[in-house]
Amino acid sequence: MSETRDLVILGGGLVGMTLALAAARAGITSHVVDKAAPEELTAEGADGRASAISTASWNLFTNIGLAGRLEPLGCPIEAIAVTDGMKPGRLNFRPEPEEGTLGRMFANRDLRLALFEAARAEPAIVWHTSAEPADRERGPHGVSVTLKDGRVLAGNLLVAAEGRQSPTRDEAGFSLAKWDYSHRAMVTGLYHEKPHDNVAWEIFYPAGPFALLPLLDTADGRHRSALVWTVAEKDAKGVIGLSDRAFLGEVAKHMHGIFGAIELAAPRMSYPLSFHHAGRIVEERLAVIGDAAHGMHPIAGQGLNLGLRDVGALVEVLTEGMRIGLEPGDAQVLARYEKWRSLDAFSVMAATDGNQPPVRRAGSPAQRRPPPRHGRDPARAGAQALLHGRGAGRLGPSARTAAGLGPSPAVAHPCGWISPKPDQPLRGIRREKVTPCSFSSEAQTLPPCSSTMVRQSVRPRPVPLSLVVTNGSKT
Repeated sequence: MSETRDLVILGGGLVGMTLALAAARAGITSHVVDKAAPEELTAEGADGRASAISTASWNLFTNIGLAGRLEPLGCPIEAIAVTDGMKPGRLNFRPEPEEGTLGRMFANRDLRLALFEAARAEPAIVWHTSAEPADRERGPHGVSVTLKDGRVLAGNLLVAAEGRQSPTRDEAGFSLAKWDYSHRAMVTGLYHEKPHDNVAWEIFYPAGPFALLPLLDTADGRHRSALVWTVAEKDAKGVIGLSDRAFLGEVAKHMHGIFGAIELAAPRMSYPLSFHHAGRIVEERLAVIGDAAHGMHPIAGQGLNLGLRDVGALVEVLTEGMRIGLEPGDAQVLARYEKWRSLDAFSVMAATDGNQPPVRRAGSPAQRRPPPRHGRDPARAGAQALLHGRGAGRLGPSARTAAGLGPSPAVAHPCGWISPKPDQPLRGIRREKVTPCSFSSEAQTLPPCSSTMVRQSVRPRPVPLSLVVTNGSKT
């Protein structure tokens, strides 16, 4: 049996490896097991996807020492343009100058390279690549994972970070709320003639949204954007079967010439769109994070950011628990993690799904959405999440009651994570100023935080119904 470590993390992707590094910075050791070899994941052209990194996620990367590696590689999102099929009446969402940007776009390959480089240099992480678990055991005194090559890894807490099809989550018997959107995302990268000016585009068509996300220019000055094109599953086979030339022709029709001539900059990929949400995210000496716990429509780019907030909350409660003598797998520690994450995860997923109970907006009566024209409608709420509140869900009392959450909306913990505060209504959040954290576990029943971060404040932010765009038509 190998050396016993604090954590055994199954899944060494973006969320799993970020957890290992964040835990290491707090003095928490880990085994990280991933079935893929890092060379496969970071090979040129292996993954054409890109991710939008929110301010809170960037704070986390900064705290674990990745900002220096990532800063030159990210493209700031300075504005979002939302349009109904490129018809007149485009909506432009641009923050005030003092509010900074809406996030940063990174190629997933660049994120992986930075994470893997840092992991190799971190003695608190033992990284097991090209390895698959054959058996997992959890008991009152610890956990162990037997790999297919016979090695046995021991730890105090097992963490499932294996993605949407997590075998660890399924083996533990977690119940899932899930459904299929009957749509598929076509993902690739594009070179284009005209600059994107750091603007992300969301173009809504009846069949689904068409997103263009800004990336940094190449070293030789070529302009680039990431494409996420949602098509109905019944049409997906035809789109996948198109030649590159025909595919670019269809993409150009949807873009209406806004970026001029276009070329492929990355391999074409596709994946089905679905929703799932685990009713529980902890069990005896087990915590579930990232896509293993919650998978959503990519319309507002919140999937990875939600997983990174899982990481921040889990490391925070582990650190505080170990400081007072509790083991990482202690039931009290895991209960705090689950309570902390339940509201934020539900709020974001409700905002990006769009088929929810009545939603009460600040300053307006409850509004019941009309039935979507094409089944479940993530586009409507995704536009709301993009335009207003940057992904923060606005749930009325009925929605919170249906989720079993009670009247406990969200404010932002000073280290950047959304946390419940029982006595305030849910509002939009905005940054005010940098100030040392003043949260205390006695006053807020939340883990104390010693970091100095961008402080968040709560204020009403009404959302005019006329600004919500869905399925190619305005409400």
